Amino acid sequence: MTDNHQSDFIKLQNQMRTCRLCPDDGHAVEPPAVTQGSITAKMMTIGQAPAITELDTGRPFNAGSGKRLFEWLAQADIDENWFRETQYMSSVTKCYPGRAKSGSGDRVPNRREQELCRPFLDQEISLVRPEVIIPIGRLAIDLFYKKGLTLSNIIGKEMQRDEQWIIPLPHPSGASRWHQSAENRALIEIAIELIAARKAKLFGN
Repeated sequence: MTDNHQSDFIKLQNQMRTCRLCPDDGHAVEPPAVTQGSITAKMMTIGQAPAITELDTGRPFNAGSGKRLFEWLAQADIDENWFRETQYMSSVTKCYPGRAKSGSGDRVPNRREQELCRPFLDQEISLVRPEVIIPIGRLAIDLFYKKGLTLSNIIGKEMQRDEQWIIPLPHPSGASRWHQSAENRALIEIAIELIAARKAKLFGN
């Protein structure tokens, strides 16, 4: 890694933290951006968007969904503290989108917000150069897969894109019913095994 590479990474982090593209475009998001991790990461998670707890702590997947996510990753021999410190965690949109109008859960970032934030994600992937990407939830999965595929067609399989391996997981939200069925939990177990195998190849354990 060159000094210029490190400098570009720091510059990108500063640009994301100070970004006001969505508010200036009329979208009610709450900055700053929430990401975490190292430029030397070999594994990268991509979620949907930060929740209010993530905004308050500055840590992706910090609340209930994060607890379930790291319970899954623990089965792949991935320690949460190690992962947060040495790997990289980001999301489709970087700022808290606010509550849904229904009052039930957080608002899903709209298409325009995703478009405004997409260059940041592309730069993160380009600078970090992860060998394994774990998209979490439908919004992130749709960045890599054709529209129309169901989670049952995707979870439990890995896909190679250029030199990167994509291993998707469903969103671990307690409001999601998908991961609660026995059939779908079996697919998650297969995905966890794939993540564990890739992790072992990357880190030798």
